Amino acid sequence: MSTTSTDHDPLHQPAAPIVTEPVPDLQLQMLVRLIGQDAQAALPITLTVGGAFLYGDLISHEAWTTDWARSLHGMDGPGAHLLERFPQQVDEAVEDRQGGPGPQRLPQWIHLRDATGVAGGGGTAVMPLWRGRLTDVSGWSLGKPKQP
Repeated sequence: MSTTSTDHDPLHQPAAPIVTEPVPDLQLQMLVRLIGQDAQAALPITLTVGGAFLYGDLISHEAWTTDWARSLHGMDGPGAHLLERFPQQVDEAVEDRQGGPGPQRLPQWIHLRDATGVAGGGGTAVMPLWRGRLTDVSGWSLGKPKQP
């Protein structure tokens, strides 16, 4: 069996797939962290997520968790009682997974209150609370859109 000079040449080898992960906007991460310092703070913001606009009030994780827990307590139906401690259980599981309090990391999630999503066709969806990954936000601006 003969070998050619390209058999061992790294420039002529099949390329391995390159895996890239989206990187969140550093300024937006720092803004989310700043809002996280005050559970009463809220800041109007507009985001671009998945090609659609989403606007509402940027709130802290703590404020979102409090409002989320309150909304879960208002749920009816079979199994609703299972949700009573769910927000606290989630926070405990996250803390356990991270090994307890450590150095403050930049946030990976963004939380909005009174969020409105606007799709390309002009349809809207209103949500009392919204949570999303910062890596899914492709653009943002302070303030909410003005109505014409």
